[in-house]
Amino acid sequence: MATQVPYATTVERREGPYGEVVLRERGEHFEIIANGCFLMDTSDGRSERLLVDAALDALDATATATATATATPPDPAAAAAPQPAPALLIGGLGVGFSLARAASQGRWGRIVVIEREQAIIDWHREGPLSRISGEALADPRCEIIHTDLVDYVGENRIGSVGTYQDTYDALCLDIDNGPDWTVTDDNANLYSPQGLAGCMRRLRPGGILAVWSAQPSPAFEDALRNAGFNLVRTEEIQVARGVPDVVHLAVRPA
Repeated sequence: MATQVPYATTVERREGPYGEVVLRERGEHFEIIANGCFLMDTSDGRSERLLVDAALDALDATATATATATATPPDPAAAAAPQPAPALLIGGLGVGFSLARAASQGRWGRIVVIEREQAIIDWHREGPLSRISGEALADPRCEIIHTDLVDYVGENRIGSVGTYQDTYDALCLDIDNGPDWTVTDDNANLYSPQGLAGCMRRLRPGGILAVWSAQPSPAFEDALRNAGFNLVRTEEIQVARGVPDVVHLAVRPA
């Protein structure tokens, strides 16, 4: 006998500068719909968490490879000096799984989330999604910036007079269903040569770009290489049902 899917009820519906965004409750879970397009829900969260894990693993692997390639006699003073914790930027707050995962990991230093929908921010700070992100938002390492990710990475000032705090060791981007399936048309700019150049500027040398997608995109892999990223690859993430999600990974040259 087939399992009956609980009926979804609307918790809140808002019109914003980018269209309509809706929070729905289905049984014990919540889901976010933007302009009629399903974005994500709270039923699993595996791929959102693994997006952060994949970025951290890639960051470690890149650091190890760089240290091996440039091996010199150890400097005791340098070895004893504390190393700054890596900074992470998360593009898209969503239902909060990526933020919660990052905050649960002591390795990260500054954790910044870029979210353009005020409604989603409110659902986390004052609404039902606080059950996922509440502890993370109380963490002094974490900060939400209310702006459009496309605009944020596209600020040319970062390449010239930006400060160290403007840049990150890892960018985890999850604002669409993938580079080939954007929520709004202007989001496609993020995956264009100009958008990827902006991501490059936001990354520190050796930094990791991790982009979540519902399906692989060979064309996006080519775009990453053409933008100057190294070690471009795609990792599959197994999900409870259906085809695997993927994370596109790339490294800014040191």
